[in-house]
Amino acid sequence: MEKAFVEKMEQELLKQRNTILASLAAQTEDLKKIVETTDVGDDIDVASDVVDGKMLESLSAQDQNRLRLINNALDRIKQDKYGLCLKCGKEIPQERLEALPYAFMCINCKSIDERRNR
Repeated sequence: MEKAFVEKMEQELLKQRNTILASLAAQTEDLKKIVETTDVGDDIDVASDVVDGKMLESLSAQDQNRLRLINNALDRIKQDKYGLCLKCGKEIPQERLEALPYAFMCINCKSIDERRNR
């Protein structure tokens, strides 16, 4: 894989990681505010705050999973294994990596994996 392309993808991955970390920090602050105010107000306010808190937790879990995938991709860059399918070892097309910079399987292996996990 071309060094210039890998460097471009590394910058994109770092940008996405920083965005997620900023989002997680904001969500954490929002969750703290919700927890601090849940003992005040009527039952409807409390229920609404609980739902808001659960939604933030869910978003946080999705972001945490994506962050893990991004960090793994950055590790593969350091190991000179970025862009290689972890299952078959073939090169992942650049178009796929541009669309999903943290992809770790080629489309064929990912499709097989998804069918198996249904």
